[in-house]
Amino acid sequence: MTQVRTRFAPSPTGGLHLGGVRTALYSFLFAKKHHGKFILRIEDTDQNRYVEGAEKYIADCLAWCSIQADESPEKGGEYAPYRQSERKEIYKQYALQLIASGHAYYAFDTPEELEQMRNEQKTADNPSPQYDHQLRMKMKNSLNLLPQEVEALLAAKTPFVVRIKIPQNEIISFEDMIRGEISNDSNLLDDKVLLKADGMPTYHLAVVVDDYLMSISHAFRGEEWLPSAPVHILLWKYLGWENKMPRWAHLPLILKPDGNGKLSKRDAERLGFPIYAMDWTGTNQETTKGFKEIGFMPEAFINLLAMLGWSSTEAREIFSMEDLIEKFSIERVHKGGAKFDYEKAKWYNHEWIKLSDATHLLPMVKWIYTQHKIDYKSEELLLTVIALVKERCILLNDFVLQGAYFFDTPQQFDYEAVKPKWDDTKRLFFDDLILQFEQMTKWSATDIESIFKNLAAEKNIKPGELQLPFRVMLVGGKFGPAVFQIAEIIGREETIKRCRLFTL
Repeated sequence: MTQVRTRFAPSPTGGLHLGGVRTALYSFLFAKKHHGKFILRIEDTDQNRYVEGAEKYIADCLAWCSIQADESPEKGGEYAPYRQSERKEIYKQYALQLIASGHAYYAFDTPEELEQMRNEQKTADNPSPQYDHQLRMKMKNSLNLLPQEVEALLAAKTPFVVRIKIPQNEIISFEDMIRGEISNDSNLLDDKVLLKADGMPTYHLAVVVDDYLMSISHAFRGEEWLPSAPVHILLWKYLGWENKMPRWAHLPLILKPDGNGKLSKRDAERLGFPIYAMDWTGTNQETTKGFKEIGFMPEAFINLLAMLGWSSTEAREIFSMEDLIEKFSIERVHKGGAKFDYEKAKWYNHEWIKLSDATHLLPMVKWIYTQHKIDYKSEELLLTVIALVKERCILLNDFVLQGAYFFDTPQQFDYEAVKPKWDDTKRLFFDDLILQFEQMTKWSATDIESIFKNLAAEKNIKPGELQLPFRVMLVGGKFGPAVFQIAEIIGREETIKRCRLFTL
């Protein structure tokens, strides 16, 4: 069997959408399931939309997700270079080969002439005229000009593009791994540009040439690329590589949670959740929040993405990357789109936080605490706190609310929670409790609880009525793990200090 080789080929034009990460993930899982190779290729042929720093951002996102390429611009490999902008001359020779074989042609039309064509040919039945078999012979191209005229234009370095010559009256079919047989009528296709005036290839030419030269066996991409498939099939055929064409899988769309249609950045902003894997700062210097920065574990992010369009034969929903590699099958990828559910996404994250031990969570929580300027004193203490509060954290950022008070004295107290049942009797109780704390020789949760409850009994007050104010004194609010454990961890001096600070 031919070695499985898949690729992820993003454009460095902006943030990495969760749909893009899912495409990379499925490509990676399929390759690893079949003991193959996963390639990262950067499609930077559109220099007008190229954004500085976007390529590194893509690499950082994939690294965070543990989607590791076997070959890439950074890593190299036998099919290097892996940036299309560095392969410019390769594409040109294949464009010229297509012209020589009569399957492509030079087009010298200026932007103004193209605009004129669109305006003149526009009708009620055809509101958006295309450069196709019906119009090509009315345009300024090598099909409609004499050979000497073409040579003169080329000699004069007249700007040109190379277009594919789409045949008439053909049904172009292929077998999609997800959708089965798909057929297209060639009469509905336009003559796509293959080589642009700046010498750069378009996606159509570059993806075919690169997939062939890099021996790609299976290609995963979003279903929005289905309309381009017949053009690519023709190119594989015209270049004589038909028997080397990869098997394609056009993945279902990730849909907006409400209504229909593809999930967009605007939808995410409107509904209050991220759409990029990591924070992305655009050319306007505005930063769009990412899943990483709002507190998602990479394991949870990968898990939820895998389930957006694929289902296991098992009843469970929690899968590690190793599980996914073992269980993934293209046969169980859905044809229909999957609605993104942010509440479900948070559920995955909560489950992964609960499943993870404190040691695994430590570097992530340290990173968050550093961002919030929380001095966590020591890793040993932070590990204790993580183990104690992790069940209460849905997002990693929740470790700030749920754990910061172990290291910093609360700056404010939730007096409103205490006021309804607060009186002088309780105030005196805490005055006496402080005195008893000062005399304790052993400071443990058990001893603190014993002193607390014995004094409550002596004062004839229900312990339950005293634990809420005690919690607010130590934490600042009515949340957190067992209050006596909190007191043990923050220590006697800090416990007394916080009790004294609370004045109502």
